Amino acid sequence: MVLLYEKKDKIATITLNRPDVMNAINRQLAQALFDAWVDFAEDPGMSVLIITGAGEKAFCVGADLKEKELKGDVHITSFWDGSFRLPMRGAELFKPVIAAINGHCLGGGLELALLADIRVASENAMFGQPEIRLGIFPGMGATQRLPRTLPYNLAAEILFTGERFGAAKALEIGLVNRVVPSHDLMKTVLSVAETISNNAPLALRAVKEALLKSYDLPLDQGLRLEGLLRRIVGDTEDAQEGVKAFMEKRAPRFKGR
Repeated sequence: MVLLYEKKDKIATITLNRPDVMNAINRQLAQALFDAWVDFAEDPGMSVLIITGAGEKAFCVGADLKEKELKGDVHITSFWDGSFRLPMRGAELFKPVIAAINGHCLGGGLELALLADIRVASENAMFGQPEIRLGIFPGMGATQRLPRTLPYNLAAEILFTGERFGAAKALEIGLVNRVVPSHDLMKTVLSVAETISNNAPLALRAVKEALLKSYDLPLDQGLRLEGLLRRIVGDTEDAQEGVKAFMEKRAPRFKGR
């Protein structure tokens, strides 16, 4: 199987499973990734998604340029070919996503990691957008999401040079939230995911929507959206349960309604 998809409690985990080619994305993996992404988005019982790669060498090195069906630039091919669908091309998701990044995270792999709200890297992680060195355009979100994640000048350096950099620099510039030893990576990510999954699912979705919309809205409109979402979430059963649990000094029992 080119992709492993597991659900446990409120947490789903997607594992790119082509370690022999550093989890490069071919058509089969692209379709499986897109299907799992949609399934998680539409499953009301799932609150948090973890994305990682199998093996210790790579999270993902992007498109599999050796695949015979992909003639020329994968980005040009996929522009006209609707069968090559990937979440990076704008599949909207208002649920938290965490990337567990082990090893190489390059090209489309970094673009996949940029979909995550929280990124945790192992000490051996290596990042970069090397497409420019191959005459290829980084067309799976890098030119749009990197400057929304990092200051423009840092995003420009990564994209213009195509140079690779390690986990320490990724942490320094704010590309990742934290760096941990390789053997602690999944344990750390699962701990964060469990903490998030214990919170009210409707409030989580509303907070993520407000965060994402803040990129496109002027402050006054963003604050108006925030006010509307606050009112909607405040009228839910979960909000009432949360206050009641606080008063009774117990853990809340959220139901997603």
